[in-house]
Parts: sequence; structure tokens; C-alpha cells
Amino acid sequence: MEVTSQLIWNPVLADPTGQRQMKPRTLGKTMVIDKGLGLNAFEDLLSTSSNHIDMIKIGFGTSPLYPQLLLKKKIEMAKALGISIYPGGTFLEVAVVQNAVASLFDMISALGFTGIEVSDGTIKMDRKLRNELILRGLESGFEVYTEYGKKGWGSSIELDELIETVALDAEYGAELVTIEARESGMGVGIFDAQGNCKDEELHKVLSSVPSPGILLWEAPLKSQQVHLIQLLGADVHLGNISSQEIISLEALRRGLRSDTLSLTTGKE
Repeated sequence: MEVTSQLIWNPVLADPTGQRQMKPRTLGKTMVIDKGLGLNAFEDLLSTSSNHIDMIKIGFGTSPLYPQLLLKKKIEMAKALGISIYPGGTFLEVAVVQNAVASLFDMISALGFTGIEVSDGTIKMDRKLRNELILRGLESGFEVYTEYGKKGWGSSIELDELIETVALDAEYGAELVTIEARESGMGVGIFDAQGNCKDEELHKVLSSVPSPGILLWEAPLKSQQVHLIQLLGADVHLGNISSQEIISLEALRRGLRSDTLSLTTGKE
């Protein structure tokens, strides 16, 4: 049987920026939200896009709604490719409300999840409990991601609160702090009702947070991804990316789409 060696793209064609990190990345991480993919669709996602995915969030509180063997298989497949996989922060909020935090930690550990998200997007959570949950996640061997912002329509960023949250979350060991935008990207956080970025608020955040590189911006819409890449560079951390948009987003990061080609050539 004839063996054909793998062809290699000219680097200036594969990545015109010449700067994209290979995995495991510290810059330009991409988080995918899984809102109900079946096993075949999940396998297709990984076979086409695993090199461009750093984290997968099993959205909201959907984890117990899957057939358990299917969920475990998805977790195993992601882990085998060096992708952090974790349930949505809303699920932990449910556990807090139901006084079932210990049970949640035991179950997601047994299933093989590698991360956990600590958020208070829907419930009220005092700083003491947030600290305890971050530390508990680390002690359980999870990568801990936190989230800032409320999910309600029209909710906005309280700058002083954000600064304190980012500083303390980082101090307690959070890997990244996600800025809430939900899966819609409209009327929440730094985005207005039409999904446009409120640049003044964004710049206030960037100028106030000591380590902007710890921030992961939820940006489910292409227009938001383009804007944030143009404003903050290809190495911005982006999340809540749909499973169909991973290759498209990576092309934006590398200047392989018309929207961002000018970032690598200096030409329109």
C-alpha cells in the first residue's frame, strides 16, 4: 500500500499573522458552547476543529439530560485531544440553590469533567461562597473558570465590582474570568440590544483591570468576534462560540477572512 506523506501549507498561507500559538495555548483561547450535540455531531466537531478549540462548555444545566454513556464518551473524546470540558455555571448555581453542591462535585468528578465554572449570573452569591467554590474546584483537581455578569436583559458592567471580582478570582486561582454575554450576545454586558459592542465600557474595563489577559469575552455573533479581534488583537480569549463557527473564527484570528485581512497586510 502506497504511503503518501502529508503536504504542508506555506506558513504565510496557513497563518498570515505568523503569531498564532499552537495548543496548549496561553493566548487566544476559544471556548465552544455545546447546547445539545449528539455523539456523531460532537465527533465531527472534534475531527474538523479540535486544533482550534481550547474549552468546551456543556451549556447551562444540560449535563444530566444526556444519556450518561453518551456524556461520558463526549468527555473522554475532548480530554483525549487536550480540550478542557466542563458544565455550565448555571448548573452550579442550581446546586447552590438546591443545597446539592457536594453531590454536583462528586458527580462531575466521577464523569471525568476536567473543569468547573463558578458564576452567579442568575442567583445572588456572596464573596465568601464564591471563594469557597473556587477553592473547592481547585482542590478537586478541576480547572476553574469564573464568570462575571448577570444574565438579565439590560444588565451592564459595574466597573468597581468587576475590578474586585477579577482581582479576587485570580488571587484564589481562577484560570480565566468570563465576561457574560449569554448565547444571544444581545442586551447583556458590553453588548447593546442590537449586539453592538459598547466600546466606552470595554475600554474602561481594559484600563481598569490589572491583567486583561485573564478575561474571556463571550462573543457568539460574528460581528462581535470581528470587532473584538480588530480592537484587541487575534490573541483575545473568546467564548460561547457555536460549534458551527470554530473554523470561521480561527480564520478571522489568522487574517484568512476579508474582515481581518487588513490586520495582516495593512491594506483593505
